[in-house]
This record gives sequence, C-alpha cells and structure tokens, in this order.
Amino acid sequence: MYQNKKAVLIFGVGPLQKSIIDRAKKMELYTVGIDPVVEAACKYEVDAFEVVGGQDYEGTCAVIEKYGIDAIVTTATDKPLVMMARVAEKYGFPFYSVETAKWSTDKYQMKQQFMKCGVPCAKGRLVKSVDEVTDFEYPVIVKPRDNSGSRGVKLCRTKEDLSTSIVEALDNSKMDTVLVEEFIEGPEYSIESLHHDGKNEVIQFTEKKTTEFPYNVELGHIQPANISEEKKQKIREIVAKIGKALNFVNCPSHTELKINERGIYVIETSPRMGGDYITSTLVPLSTGINMEDELLKIALGESINPKPKFVHYSGVRFFAFKEGSIIKHVPNQEFVKSWPHVVDFFFTLKEGDKVNRITSSLNRYGQLILQAGNRNAIEKSFDKYEKVISDECI
Repeated sequence: MYQNKKAVLIFGVGPLQKSIIDRAKKMELYTVGIDPVVEAACKYEVDAFEVVGGQDYEGTCAVIEKYGIDAIVTTATDKPLVMMARVAEKYGFPFYSVETAKWSTDKYQMKQQFMKCGVPCAKGRLVKSVDEVTDFEYPVIVKPRDNSGSRGVKLCRTKEDLSTSIVEALDNSKMDTVLVEEFIEGPEYSIESLHHDGKNEVIQFTEKKTTEFPYNVELGHIQPANISEEKKQKIREIVAKIGKALNFVNCPSHTELKINERGIYVIETSPRMGGDYITSTLVPLSTGINMEDELLKIALGESINPKPKFVHYSGVRFFAFKEGSIIKHVPNQEFVKSWPHVVDFFFTLKEGDKVNRITSSLNRYGQLILQAGNRNAIEKSFDKYEKVISDECI
C-alpha cells in the first residue's frame, strides 16, 4: 500500500517529466501526477493520475489532501511554478516564495530584479507595438514575457521585422505586452545549479548550438562547456547574485547566458531544471550527479551533498535537415544505438514526411545523445553520425 511510502506530487505528466517520475519510483516514492490533459503522455507511468487544470488551486489542494502528499516537484517547465509556490506556502513544503515564482515566470520582472541587484543582462523594455521602440539600435530581440522553449522569440533587423514579430510574440503570450531587448553577440551557454542549505552551487556548464536567426532554437548541447576556469569562477559569482536577486532556495536553476569580449550577460533564468535532456540525461552522463535525485531529496526536506563522481563529455544534437526535404528512409533505432558513444536515438518523422522548418523546440523531430571520454571524440562522433543519418533519411 502506498501509505507505507512517502508520496510526491509531480506537476505535469508529459514526456519531459518521465525521467523524474522514473527517479522518484527508483527512490521508492509513491508518485502522483497531475496534468490538464486527460491523455497525458505519462499518465500510466505514475502510481496515481489526476486531471487538474494548470490554474486550479483548489483542485490541486484536493489532490494533496487526498493522497497525503509529502513533497512537490516538476521539471523542464515554467508553467506550474506559481501554483506550486502557492501550495507550498499553504502546506509548508520546501520551496521558494510566490514572489520568486512570479519574478521567474515574467521575463520583464526578472530583468528588473537583475538590474536592481547588479546581475549583468541585456537592456530591455515592454512594448505593445513597433511605434514604441525608438530607443534601440537594430538588431533587437523580441520575446513573450511568459513563455519558454524559444516560442515567439525572434531576432529583428528592421522595423518591419519587428512589427511582424511583436504580433507573433503576443500570439505566444497571455499578456498584452512583449519584451524587446538589445541583441547580445556571442556564444550561448546554460548553467545548471542547485540552491540549497544557503548555497548557490553550480553543477555543470553547458555549451549550446542553435539555429540560425531569426529564430534561435536550440539544436544541441555539450557538457562540459569549453570555458576558461577564470570565466567559470565569474559565472559562479553571477549565479550567486541571481540566487540572491530572485531569492532562490530549495530549488535547481537553469540559467542562460552569453559571453563576449565585453563580458558575461545573463539572458534569463528559471528555478527549475533545464529541458532538452540537459539535466535529466547529460548532467548524469558528464558528472555522475543526478540532479533529479537531488531535487527530490530537497523536496522531501533532506540534506544533499552533490559531488562529481567523474568527468566525461556528454551531448545531444537535434536533427535539422533541409527544409522541404522528403524523408525516404528512417534509420533503425536499435542499430543506431549500437554505435560507439551512442546513448540514445529518437526520430519522429516517417517515410514520405516533409521536413518542416524548426521555429521552436516543439517542432524539432529527433535527437542523438552521446557520451565520450574527451571533447574531440564526442565532436567527431556527432559530425560523423549526423551525416550518416541525414544521408540515409533524405
């Protein structure tokens, strides 16, 4: 009977939550999942599933009381964070404040906190129309205040581009204004951290590969990133400033930033784990630390002491074939997974499908995950395998 186990409530029961569901079960926790979608992808993976709307506070509380929930978690999504903070406040679960959740899910409020606390970031302002943008030099970035996964985010080089992109960003938002920012040059990275016991602890540095502009969709990640020790130390100091600025406690964080000759600039952050397999798969492969396990311990009120067990290289590449190409063949999954360094391979397109343009993380169509002992081996393997798979598919 589940009464003999501690019960954890997992917000969201989609594919992005499968890994943390599996980790909770491995820790012998009773898993209760809530999702607004009746046929949520992982509804049969949890021990109990309830359909609850994303803003249904009373319904969420009813589930907590029905199952005697001991802890609450989510991963790779920002949508339930304010709700989670509200229920944590009511039931005394280890979590951050409602104020922190609101700052973290509104990119403009986040930027205000950054500027107030000396966190280096791009300047930006809210607009409703292109006529309000008179104090920026092009190119600029436009983005919804309240969305993720690159949805509605575009680089605009002209006033005409910006006018169209503001409409697109508003279509991807529940708010009536969007954020326009100065464009920061330079390669992009993400920083995977844990905030616990008064510490702001960087676990891993992730290097990104993205599509060409105007869309800036993530196409790959490698850990550890090729960053000097001096810059890594500066990033650790910035993460500590972020933790203080947004009052991050009892949580992980996924921080995106850029580095150029002028310095280090934070793009945005969130008090949750990164998607794109960054936290669930790449961090364990590169460090031996499972951040989902650590998050579950934090949620249960237990202390943690995450120490790297080894240093390997890990990475993921999302396929980006020529737009409009027709898929002529789909490689055998098990055959690809038998190649050296391959950890996983997944492909959603079928024979005869037309390759779509990638405009957000939602319309990517497959990925390859690798692990190797050094940087050269993982880069060579990615280049070789991507070419082989592309040639076979199209």
